[in-house]
Amino acid sequence: MRLDKFLKISRIIKRRTLAKEVADQGRITVNGNAAKASSVLSEGDELVIRFGQKLVTVKVNSLRENVRKDEADTLYTIVKEEKIEQ
Repeated sequence: MRLDKFLKISRIIKRRTLAKEVADQGRITVNGNAAKASSVLSEGDELVIRFGQKLVTVKVNSLRENVRKDEADTLYTIVKEEKIEQ
């Protein structure tokens, strides 16, 4: 599954276009490598996403095309969140 689609379906980022912009700005890494919106994810991958002053590390648990809103958080596990000091 594409990175931007996973971020939208899992509701980590609300809109796919926003997920694409974040990825294209180089603010997401997959398993330590810079990722584009079209990067293909697989189960077990580790994403590091930079949201403003925060780094969020997420582990992909499963990939599904459709998921209900209340089940969206089962697709991933937040490994850690840390603030970035400026």
